[in-house]
Formats: sequence, C-alpha cells, structure tokens
Amino acid sequence: MQSYDPTKTGYVHSTYSGGMVDGPGIRYVVFFAGCTLRCKYCHNPDTWQAKRGTRMSVEELVSEIVEYKSYYARSGGGVTISGGEPMEQPGFLAELLKACRENGVHTALDTAGNVAPSTAGRIFPLTDLLMLDIKSCNPDIYLDITGKRIGRTLEALEIARSLNTRTWIRFVLVPGLTDDPKELTEMSNFLRPYENIEKIEVLPFHKEGEYKWESLVIPYTLLNTLPPTPEQVREAQRILSDG
Repeated sequence: MQSYDPTKTGYVHSTYSGGMVDGPGIRYVVFFAGCTLRCKYCHNPDTWQAKRGTRMSVEELVSEIVEYKSYYARSGGGVTISGGEPMEQPGFLAELLKACRENGVHTALDTAGNVAPSTAGRIFPLTDLLMLDIKSCNPDIYLDITGKRIGRTLEALEIARSLNTRTWIRFVLVPGLTDDPKELTEMSNFLRPYENIEKIEVLPFHKEGEYKWESLVIPYTLLNTLPPTPEQVREAQRILSDG
C-alpha cells in the first residue's frame, strides 16, 4: 500500500539532475521555493518568494526522480531537497520524503532549521541525512547575517540529537563576517558533544549569485567582499573539525 499522498502539491523553484556538492554521491536536487531568512550572502534570493515557484505534485517529482534512480545509486547518491527553505512547506516535504523512501531513493534534507520544533520533530525522522546550515553559533552574528534569531536553529539541532538523526553541518565562510578564529573555535566546542554530527563542511562564499540581487533590485552589502582563499578554507575546516 502506498504510504504517501501523490497528489500533495507545493512550490518548486527548480530541479537539477547532477548535483555533486549536495550530499553523498551524485544527487538529484529539488529546490523548494520560499524562505523567511534574508542571509546577506544568499546566492538564491530568487527562491525567497514561494509563489514565484512552480506548483508541482509529489507524483510529478517522484516520476522524474525515479528515472535517475539507478544512476544515483551507483554513486551512493540520491535526492537532496534544498531551497529556499524546504521546511517552510512541511506537508509537501513530508510526502516527498516518504515517496522517495518508498521508492528506495536516499534522501538528504538541506535546511537552516528555522522552523517550529514540532515541524523539525515531524520531518527529521523521514530523511536519511540532515544537512543543517548553521550560519554562526553566536546569536548576534546569526541575527546580523539572517535577520532572524538563532533559537529555532539550535532547537532543531537539539531535536536532531534526540532523534539520533544522521547530521552534516554546513557552514559558509565569508571573509570579514564569519571567519573570526575565536568564533570558529567556539563553534567547534559547541558542536563537539553532538554525537549525531558526522561531518562539518566549510563552504566558501562565492560571487556567483550577485547578479540575482541586482536583477531583483535587492540591496547587496557584500559587493566588495572577496571569496576566501583555499588556505583560509582549509584553516577554518581545521578549526571546526579539530577545535
């Protein structure tokens, strides 16, 4: 018996069938539309408004995903659901995750975790891998980056620990904003007790999304910020991984 509702619909910004940096293996990436965070370095501000996306059903998405199933399976990959913020459409997300599981497709959920604890508790057991994007563990820096308070992200992290959800932490290194060694050390110390965290990924800030801010007429404050050097990325990775 089918465990999911194939008619459930939601707003999808886009899909991509060759993701190489979106979890293990080669991934089919579904970008949900809609996000309430306003991160200074967001490279997808075009995903912020949910209704600018395309309304799709679970059935439509799964039919596309299953076409590539054997291809992804050979690489140890699967589907990554990203955004935007996928957890802002929890009903649609839950049905899609259940559909992937029923069809034997590995799932990864890429989220900032800025949702009600009840939503996190409902969704996390449905995914094979949680990729939690933590902008900073410092409440003031987090607020400056996102325009929101850090509480719900930390609650999501705690819920993932209580459920023993397999978790990767993703962290964007932005020179002059998130690269202070002291803050990185404090973040490493904060995350160390979480035994469900398998990996911390440092993602370098890049300039590829700047044109989107201009086209959407949204003020962009990082025009003069350069991407970190490979050495800076390696040092941040060392600190976060080793403390």
